[in-house]
Amino acid sequence: MKRNVLKVSTVCVLAALAFPTWAQSPAAAWPTQTVRLVVAYPAGGGVDVFARATAQSLAAIWKTPVVVENRPGANTLVGAEAVARATDGHTLLITTDSTHTVNPHLYSKLPYDATKDFVPITMMVSFDQMLVATPKLPANNLAELIKLAKAEPNKYSYASFGSGSQPHLATEMLKRKAGIEILHVPYRGLPQALNAVMSGEIALTWSGIASIQQQLDTNLLKPIAQAGNHRLPEYPNVPTFAELGYPEVDANVWVGLFAPAAMPAAVAAKIHEDVKTVLNTPDFKASHVTARGFEVRALGGKAFSDAIAAQLTSRAELVRLSGGKVE
Repeated sequence: MKRNVLKVSTVCVLAALAFPTWAQSPAAAWPTQTVRLVVAYPAGGGVDVFARATAQSLAAIWKTPVVVENRPGANTLVGAEAVARATDGHTLLITTDSTHTVNPHLYSKLPYDATKDFVPITMMVSFDQMLVATPKLPANNLAELIKLAKAEPNKYSYASFGSGSQPHLATEMLKRKAGIEILHVPYRGLPQALNAVMSGEIALTWSGIASIQQQLDTNLLKPIAQAGNHRLPEYPNVPTFAELGYPEVDANVWVGLFAPAAMPAAVAAKIHEDVKTVLNTPDFKASHVTARGFEVRALGGKAFSDAIAAQLTSRAELVRLSGGKVE
């Protein structure tokens, strides 16, 4: 009898060792080690700053260090692939909608499966971007920009964060609807794109208000038009594209949190609830959401998965119209 007990115990130990750490830990005990938060964008941008504030608040709740690791590149592919392959049970991804709703249409082959390789934990926040220009551009509004671009096709350029990024898709839609030609110049991320525009090397780019408010207020950038359905309270004189007759020009971005596919549903639900708590904490919301032009979403579970699925379908036509394709 003792031999049989010993045999069964040995098998159980070996079986437990064959699974990732998170499979052994109930949701209540998670996390059991340092959490690695991979940000698919460069340091210093709006997504990164928001991610770092979130990480600090989550570390206080979990009483465990939450380390931010920037893994930018290839329109979020670098960071997404790193998380899809993680097996430690404590690696999460903060990225934008492009990872799951644009890249599958943009790339002929992805290093991850957008549907199967991730657990969508929560859509955290969303924001509408503004089209901004270098002060050197001889146009101060959308009508003047369109007139300028029509008079001199391909003389002016715009910076994106890569093919298929929101600035690329939105500007290509604007070009199509307005009948203009502006050159596309992809950059690694927002900080690099903004520097190119402020220096006058590039004429235009897009950004959420959080990353450019100081530059706008000091005239290092000038606003052209705002995406979304309403003007920003901080810039009531900047009209929306919809007001100006271009409702198809959409530059809304959401920021979401994901885990590798092996994460148990109970752990994902716990993380969602903790993130929702952070997002709705008055001080955090005031300093890192409202002040940055973001809107709390806190959409989790099936609702988040359904939203991704719907947008994956709608973005197919937008990518096709943009002409973007990466082999």
